[in-house]
Amino acid sequence: MPEVARRAIRAVLEMADVKDGAVLSFHHHLRNGDDVMRQVLAECAAMGLRDLHIAPSSLFPCHAALIPFLREGVVTQITTSYMTGPLADAVREGVLGDPVRLQSHGGRAAAIASGRLSIDVAFVAAPAVDAAGNLSGAAGPSACGPLGYAMVDAAHARHVVALTDHRCDTVPRVCIPAEQVHQVVEMPRIGDAAQIASGTTGRAASQKGLAIAELTAQLIAVSGLLRDGFRFQTGAGATSLAVARALAPQMAARGVTGEYAAGGITGALVDMFEAGLFRGLRDVQAFDLAAVRSYARDAAHLGMSAEAYASPDRADCIAKQLDVMILGAAEIDAAFNVNVTCASDGRIIGGSGGHADTAAGARLPIVTTPLQAAGRPKLVEALTCLTTPGATIGALVTEAGIAIHPSRPELAKVAKKAGLPVRAFEDLRRLAGDQTGTGRGQGRVIAESLSPTGQVLDRVRAPLSSSL
Repeated sequence: MPEVARRAIRAVLEMADVKDGAVLSFHHHLRNGDDVMRQVLAECAAMGLRDLHIAPSSLFPCHAALIPFLREGVVTQITTSYMTGPLADAVREGVLGDPVRLQSHGGRAAAIASGRLSIDVAFVAAPAVDAAGNLSGAAGPSACGPLGYAMVDAAHARHVVALTDHRCDTVPRVCIPAEQVHQVVEMPRIGDAAQIASGTTGRAASQKGLAIAELTAQLIAVSGLLRDGFRFQTGAGATSLAVARALAPQMAARGVTGEYAAGGITGALVDMFEAGLFRGLRDVQAFDLAAVRSYARDAAHLGMSAEAYASPDRADCIAKQLDVMILGAAEIDAAFNVNVTCASDGRIIGGSGGHADTAAGARLPIVTTPLQAAGRPKLVEALTCLTTPGATIGALVTEAGIAIHPSRPELAKVAKKAGLPVRAFEDLRRLAGDQTGTGRGQGRVIAESLSPTGQVLDRVRAPLSSSL
């Protein structure tokens, strides 16, 4: 990091009166391209700060650079909604003394807005800052789309610092108004926007995934929910995104115009919007550069805060207005409980994100998953970790058929009448193969999976062989 940027970061840390034990927040709109967190924490370490509690909205493989700060005691607590990559592996191996708290996106927003998670300083990676000091994600070399997660932090943190690599006279969309920002730091680079489409968002669907997407679109079509004013969201997985493409001809054939597609917006949803299948988009974060460009140019592509998106404390949040939500799963059991936090070997590979929020809010949450992945069954007797309670799930779609939650007999009836392959969960589980045992660790607790309202749903334990 250039010396001038280091001095500027140090100056704002001193001005914000950051001390040992402070709570610092960051956002993940640059996803695997973020470099702000590393730069800020490097200066914290250089200043001798210790026992910091970081509250990033998500953590990605690029945040492997943070591992030394955990080992050295600069950071001793983490609260986040999602984590994957080397940093997650280091947590599993015992690099932190306190368990990571894995919130949902809506749960994080509610905790910050209510003061249950009190932020001392919010560091906002701002792709553009205009002459008035307004922050935007719609312009600049690091443009990333709406700053939906950072909006909550900026509205409620004691002190707000914007870090930017682009100053300009005006911006096409204001995400965070100048009056919420205390300092702006200019730096050569805040990250790499080309890495926004990373992880699950960067993969193409498999042939099984395409078959699942087609079945899912057919299930939506017969559900009674596919009508004018339809409100729809997909998750970030390759199969979930393929559902959007499979649903488009169903909507066109029926002459259906949806009110909006929502959530993390992708190029697939932008295509549907531009084809006239939705009147608008409600966007908390862009999952690819096509969505970034759409947000910058189209007035009906609206950004929203994570609080407006999914806070359980908001009766009017978008998650509670959805007709259909498409979700993924690392594992699902006979009670339709879902794990998207851990791999079957116990590694931390994610977290709820918006999974539990939208499952609880949507009229029809549908889990889409192949029967197996990497030779392991995904339909299991026992989860490695509980992320989303099964009572909130409406249906499961696999390449071998559809299982409907027992609480929805009418959906099962119409699906069977339409000739869709509705099967008992246990029949599908037998096709998936036997579970050889979960990867639940037996060591100390290294992470807690929280519900949107903050209750502990499950605890992730370290393997006994880890260096604890």
